Amino acid sequence: MSRFVDRVVLHVSAGNGGHGCASVHREKFKPLGGPDGGNGGRGGSVILEVDPNVHTLLDFHFHPHAKAGNGKPGMGSNRDGANGSDLVLLVPDGTVVFDSKGDILADLVGSGTRFAAAAGGRGGLGNAALSSRARKAPGFALLGEEGIERELVLELKSVADVGLVGFPSAGKSSLVSVLSAAKPKIADYPFTTLQPNLGVVSSGDTTFTVADVPGLIPGASDGRGLGLDFLRHLERCAVLAHVVDCATLEPGRDPISDVDALEAELAAYQPALAGDAGLGDLADRPRIVVLNKVDVPEAAELADFVRPEFEERGWPVFEISAVSREGLRPLTFALADMVRNYREAHPPAEPTRQVIRPVPIDETGFTVVKDPDVQGGFIVRGVRPERWVRQTQFSNDEAVGYLADRLARLGVEDALVKQGAQPGASVTIGDVSFDWEPQTPAGVDVTMTGRGTDARLDQNERIGAAERKHAHRVRRGLEGLDPEEQ
Repeated sequence: MSRFVDRVVLHVSAGNGGHGCASVHREKFKPLGGPDGGNGGRGGSVILEVDPNVHTLLDFHFHPHAKAGNGKPGMGSNRDGANGSDLVLLVPDGTVVFDSKGDILADLVGSGTRFAAAAGGRGGLGNAALSSRARKAPGFALLGEEGIERELVLELKSVADVGLVGFPSAGKSSLVSVLSAAKPKIADYPFTTLQPNLGVVSSGDTTFTVADVPGLIPGASDGRGLGLDFLRHLERCAVLAHVVDCATLEPGRDPISDVDALEAELAAYQPALAGDAGLGDLADRPRIVVLNKVDVPEAAELADFVRPEFEERGWPVFEISAVSREGLRPLTFALADMVRNYREAHPPAEPTRQVIRPVPIDETGFTVVKDPDVQGGFIVRGVRPERWVRQTQFSNDEAVGYLADRLARLGVEDALVKQGAQPGASVTIGDVSFDWEPQTPAGVDVTMTGRGTDARLDQNERIGAAERKHAHRVRRGLEGLDPEEQ
């Protein structure tokens, strides 16, 4: 049995970037070949793309996790790793993307519209790209970044020109079936339709779409029944048509009270996309009243009785029968005229050209604040320092020294001094915390040492060991005594 799914939770994971390679060229009779480690490949991204052949979010209901390919690591001989393959997920036209907080990220309308749901991680640089005058043969490479992981909510909002609203069993599905080639399931069910039905109608030179929105009940705008699940399918409709059951035998119901109850729900509902689409609230959309089932004699008499009431409100009124097809032709022409007038008053917006402005490479873009959880500690926040920390292999002293140089050039050292940081203060960048040693001469020429080592860090280790030994002697009360007395 086919299912219609118009709201899903999707977990997307972009691919990780490949690690850079630390390699030195080795060939007979060619000493000092130099670094030749290649860069890691970029991780693949997860992309949502509108496909006109997709009409439901059912695939994501059964497969809620999506992951793109990882980038390959770099190799020697200056061979870069391959980029991870992007994962393109096809979604129906009218899909709205929300984040986990409920904020709108994208409104995907139009065939081929794309949205990058999760960006792949950057690949790490190999030691060939890291070589410089100070580091002619780096013994380290940068790690690849992890891809972004996000939890998204996808909601489908039907793209239709005319929205049919009415109580359950008012005849909306029957009307769609006779106006178009759509074949919805029709029967005298004791419950409302469980999914919207979309049909294409042609009238003269005008072709428009009609959406049968499942039956609404009082309290739908507050979440009662299935109201909120289907009210959103009216947000993009240019014309709203009240389909009224004039042959209902339920006590306490009549065409006027039915329309008034639905009007109250439409006025209370606040469309999330109304402002962006330029349509306004649902209460401001053009209206038309369709008095259905006039093939029943009692229903025809009731329709003649309530018709003046709706006409006084300025709404066009049509008496029809979806069974005998009475009155369908005038209704079709009227809907076509209303849709045509709307399209003339709201021409499609010109496609906007996306301007990409690269971020200046000398932009600092970081802040230093005091750590509320650590006495005398500080937290460094910023895209660049946090990315550099993620790409550093802390088991390699030369890579740590390179990170210190980058942070010093960025101005992190000076910012810590201005904030009053003391030697040994705890500094946190991203997920890494370390003790700050201001005596480390960062940003100067590096003394050549073995690959993977840094003389400054070795010096700091010796200074730290001497300081620890001095503190131990003071605690034992041995400071100031002659060596023989000690």
